[in-house]
Amino acid sequence: MTPDHEVRFRSVLDDVAAYKPGKPPERTDGRPTYKLSSNENPYPPLPGVLAAATDAAANMNRYPDMGALDLLEALSERFGVPVSDLALGTGSVAVLYHLLQAACGEGDEVVYAWRSFEAYPIAVQLTGATSVRVPLTDDARHDFKAMEAALTDRTRVVLVCTPNNPTGPVVRRDELLAFLDVVPRNVLVVLDEAYREFIREPETIDGVEVYRDRPNVVVLRTFSKAYGLAGFRIGYAIGHPPVIAAIRKCALPFGVSEVAQAAAVASLRAEKELLERVEALVVERTRVVDELRASGWKVPETHANFVWMPLGEETVAFSEALQAEGVSVRPFPGEGARVTIGEREANDLFLTIACAWRQ
Repeated sequence: MTPDHEVRFRSVLDDVAAYKPGKPPERTDGRPTYKLSSNENPYPPLPGVLAAATDAAANMNRYPDMGALDLLEALSERFGVPVSDLALGTGSVAVLYHLLQAACGEGDEVVYAWRSFEAYPIAVQLTGATSVRVPLTDDARHDFKAMEAALTDRTRVVLVCTPNNPTGPVVRRDELLAFLDVVPRNVLVVLDEAYREFIREPETIDGVEVYRDRPNVVVLRTFSKAYGLAGFRIGYAIGHPPVIAAIRKCALPFGVSEVAQAAAVASLRAEKELLERVEALVVERTRVVDELRASGWKVPETHANFVWMPLGEETVAFSEALQAEGVSVRPFPGEGARVTIGEREANDLFLTIACAWRQ
């Protein structure tokens, strides 16, 4: 029993696990270390983007533009959508939190594949709703038949992560459209496309294309991955006005800084150069996957900037072996490890250790 003099909090917090960020590498012998645990873009900021952020920082004594008009107009032009169909947040995960807060409450259910993004169960629990986790298929993909079977009259939201974090496969056009056709129109479907720019699968579908004629579909995107702005925390949603209005009502006032807004606008202007960097990472991704498979690893296809290592009970030992050599990865004990595609030197060191592990 809680003593009367102690501060009380919502009981739902008793079972909420803290989000675990990727750990930095640890070494003390002076050799290089590499962080492959957080799906960050390894390239430094482009000069024009850095200059825009630096200039904006000169106004740090002022509140940011809460309406973020310059950025919203840039996104509107980039995707051919009205400003009324756009909402911003401190990363796409924050937009998701706002959306779930708007849509869910006690007794509601949120359906999603598992394993998927680690923040999903936390975000759902904080609303008081219940997570309905649908196991992935043996090849680490969404099982849409099972997700369809999981829908009930209590389902308020379905989360679809494509490419799936942390396993990598992308959702294909035919399976997604078939699933959307059976989801009730009063159930919101969130297409989490944080890694969209890394996709090279011709049979996939652009979430922005899907949302246009489906009022219950909302797309989440971010500047953290392909655009290299992880440290500024800025993401956005594309959806129909009622959905966007609900997100905006739950958003933290002045949440997206002026520096982040300026850097995002500059990144959209420099998109060609940034996507050239993405293409280089895709080439590295292919090399890493090919070498892993050649050494005996059965890794699933990946269309993100990471690869999934299905290690099972070896996961912790594998991640510790890498940590000992100055490489940090993201372990999920008992399941596997997610390894970011980083600079070539980091990838080479990872491959040396991983390939030797299978010998």
